[in-house]
Amino acid sequence: MPTDMTPDGKSAQSLAPLGPGATIGILGGGQLARMLTMAAHRLGLKTHIFCPDTESPAFEVTPHHTRAAYSDADALDRFARSVERVTYEFENIPVGAIAILEQHCPVMPGAKALAICQDRLAEKRFLSGLGLVVAPFLPVETMVDLNQARQRLAAPAILKTRRLGYDGKGQQHIGTDTESGAAIAALAGAGAVLEEFVDFDAEISIILARGTNGEMASYDPARNTHENHILATSTVPAGLPAHVSKMATRIAEKIATAFEYVGVLGVEFFLCGETLIVNEIAPRVHNSGHWTEAACAASQFEQHIRAVAGWPLADPVRHADAVMQNLIGDQVRAVAAGESVPGCKIHLYGKNEIRPGRKMGHLTRLTARAR
Repeated sequence: MPTDMTPDGKSAQSLAPLGPGATIGILGGGQLARMLTMAAHRLGLKTHIFCPDTESPAFEVTPHHTRAAYSDADALDRFARSVERVTYEFENIPVGAIAILEQHCPVMPGAKALAICQDRLAEKRFLSGLGLVVAPFLPVETMVDLNQARQRLAAPAILKTRRLGYDGKGQQHIGTDTESGAAIAALAGAGAVLEEFVDFDAEISIILARGTNGEMASYDPARNTHENHILATSTVPAGLPAHVSKMATRIAEKIATAFEYVGVLGVEFFLCGETLIVNEIAPRVHNSGHWTEAACAASQFEQHIRAVAGWPLADPVRHADAVMQNLIGDQVRAVAAGESVPGCKIHLYGKNEIRPGRKMGHLTRLTARAR
């Protein structure tokens, strides 16, 4: 089924907007699904969470949830029949699960975006095919492939698994032959991509929404910092020249249009001088867009729900400058200190277990918007 078609053969553009009380299914039960649910409830819409994890934070904010494996065809069938539309909070959902769901209801974003974004090699080739700049890369399956790729690409380089990598997981720095052997062994036979290391000036991201009618709306770009490969802060404004901000937005719009996308899309860039290198794309609401919850009248979560529901998109303008800080692991214990900071908004995810590297919440510090 084409990505913009519904089970009865209608285009996404022809879908009637959902009315109050309609139910949107969400695959995944983490903090993104939790925040999507909270946004949906404020719009008078219901959500139904499908997730195999008993401790899913999203289960706490809606009475409608199914705990089952993404491979459970019967559970997926029942889930699809209980909702009007389906979306997802992360990109590692099996594409086969989407195929089952699409027999009964529209899934937004569609299977095309999901399949490409969960495979780094497919993603790099897709972006290159659009004429966009990406870091030089080559596919790697074996040690022979890796040695040949190293001869063709500049050192140092990063070896990344094609699938299931996030927050630095599945990535190995390669600068020497010794590191090459350890890196390929760590893959344990998984396919990978070797990328040239990019010595960037800044990391930025664009959060864009696209509706069922092709309408698009982008938030201001954020400047991001990472610690131990995990997003630490997102700052808006990003301090970019106006033409660079516009270029980043146009690139995100080009990607969304090529996907025939519906929903919120995150696009991460490396900025090198005035060149924008597309690093990764995420077919979902994105961590670097959490600041929109505090600094905009309509957050990325509301925007995503609006798009999936077939509603007009909200104005993405921000009313304040913002710095969003992730609360990782034990950092959440000091959250009370943040409450005394004027203009600080705190959001905790309701996770019961604190673990190193686990995102437990975020806080956003607001200041008057610079003119």
